[in-house]
Amino acid sequence: MKDLKPERAPRFRRVPLRLILPNMVTLLALCSGLTAVRMAYEGRWEFAVGAILLAAVLDGLDGRVARMLKGTSRFGAELDSLADFVNFGVTPALMMYLWILKDAGSLGWIAALIFAISMSLRLARFNAALDDPDKPAWASRFFTGVPAPAGALTVLLPLYLDFLGLFPHWFADEAFVAAYTIAIAFLLISRLPTYSGKSFGTRIRRDFVLPLFLFAVLVVALTASYPFRMLAGVSVLYLLSIPFSWRAHRKLVQADERLDLDGDGDECDTDLDNIGDRDKA
Repeated sequence: MKDLKPERAPRFRRVPLRLILPNMVTLLALCSGLTAVRMAYEGRWEFAVGAILLAAVLDGLDGRVARMLKGTSRFGAELDSLADFVNFGVTPALMMYLWILKDAGSLGWIAALIFAISMSLRLARFNAALDDPDKPAWASRFFTGVPAPAGALTVLLPLYLDFLGLFPHWFADEAFVAAYTIAIAFLLISRLPTYSGKSFGTRIRRDFVLPLFLFAVLVVALTASYPFRMLAGVSVLYLLSIPFSWRAHRKLVQADERLDLDGDGDECDTDLDNIGDRDKA
């Protein structure tokens, strides 16, 4: 009787496709962000802005795809953070510098550096807050500071408005744009609560389904036809919503204090990044 040889472990272990697909979406977002840099160098600003917008859309999809396929992994989380830094930190900073900040000399470069570094700090704070178990249930409705995709699209507001010709030349002055870029950078690392978008819920009424489809088609069509107008309008509305999000958050904190839900009294110091979803942020 021949001796049975022990089975050898396969040299290369197979990785489930459900783990690969979310990372592929993240890499596509990274490709889109890097392509925006090339478009900016070539002066093709419409394509550069479109590439940033596509990167933001893909960034919102990769986490949802991972959870839907149960393909979340530590590797995917780290890759997502690195891609977010490039797409929403480095790329917008370079775009603003190539567009007008270069005319401000060292001040323009400092503004671009501050924005990129603030984005890295914002993402690092988000990752550090993932293990915080003491967040209240309503904290998922808010982000701490402006999330990464919103910061990237909002910092480009002067570019949108200048291309639309809606403001006099002083708005496109390099010193003003440098100050605006630094202001958005501070919003990224601030502790101001901003809406995360999850307060709208995950289910809608049946009679709202078809109108929602129509609204989504309308938004896509308007964005494709009038990209600078739509992005400018959304950016302004987002900035105007920050005081309302701060007010809503303050009411919830005061309600918790009245109910004595936070025994140590430090609810206001809780980091509010959403630990259930890696949306950028």
